[in-house]
Amino acid sequence: MNKFLLGVTLASLLLSGCNEPADAPASEASRPEASTPETAGDTAAASAPADTPAPVAPEVTVASAETDDKATDDAIDTLLGDHAKYRIVIDAYQKAVAEGDKEAVAALIDYPFSTTIDGKRTSLKSASGFVSNYDKIVTPAIASVIKAQKYSELMVNSKGVMFGSGETWINGICKKGSADCSEFEVKVVAIQPGGSS
Repeated sequence: MNKFLLGVTLASLLLSGCNEPADAPASEASRPEASTPETAGDTAAASAPADTPAPVAPEVTVASAETDDKATDDAIDTLLGDHAKYRIVIDAYQKAVAEGDKEAVAALIDYPFSTTIDGKRTSLKSASGFVSNYDKIVTPAIASVIKAQKYSELMVNSKGVMFGSGETWINGICKKGSADCSEFEVKVVAIQPGGSS
């Protein structure tokens, strides 16, 4: 049972002071769509009995985030393949950038990796080349976008998964011998100033 529904049910029983059972919670299929932050309070208040105080916003926000994450998962599954493979790389990438772990970021890159260093288009053939140029590639502005990106707000299309305004792209790379690309690795395929795609 959802913690929110359990809390509302318990609160209504405690506040009502009578022996009548509380209404059964809605089934998964009959629950209303997730609310937006602007309407979260209205949705919570409408679903709770009149004498029950409205729940705190974080519980509603968590339910909304889970729904939004599912929408991103579904988009990845439909357009790119197994969302679980993407989620692992996305989470590892954000963690590595947040920690400034150059080697961990370099391990997630698809080589050869084309990027701009000191105004020149450059192709890096290995992780060691990426690590030695890390600070010129993952600038503070780009790192900030990567760290702040919410999974539920990722843009997904046939080019891959986009962070921010194009500061990073992640996509599946077909494994050799997989003619239909059913076997693939998820890698970072671009790191660049925003607005590029």
